[in-house]
Amino acid sequence: QVQLVETGGRLVQAGGSLRLSCAASGRTFRDYTMAWFRQSAGKEREFVAGINWYGDDKYIASSVKGRFTIYRINAENTLFLQMNSLKLEDTAVYYCAAGPKSIPATSQNKESYDRWGQGTQVTVYS
Repeated sequence: QVQLVETGGRLVQAGGSLRLSCAASGRTFRDYTMAWFRQSAGKEREFVAGINWYGDDKYIASSVKGRFTIYRINAENTLFLQMNSLKLEDTAVYYCAAGPKSIPATSQNKESYDRWGQGTQVTVYS
């Protein structure tokens, strides 16, 4: 099984940028479709962005489209989430998730992913 560790979360002012990383180990990274989810206090975990195993098919949730970008570097076993123009409502714990290679980048259900990182906190302030 793959193990996932997210890093990069911190306190950031609204309008700023942040890049999250998710380092994978334990199994071949390119065997997985990957995604970012987030969960804010009192809310359900929600899909943010997904990417297929090769990196050429991506899907971004409408709430962050135009501001967030997902990409991966398979040679480095790392998934990234570039977040620009951050808003207060982007405050959340961000999780990376791994699912079977067969699922598309548009898979938004949590149940489609069977491996999760521990999460990294992003806090946006005004």
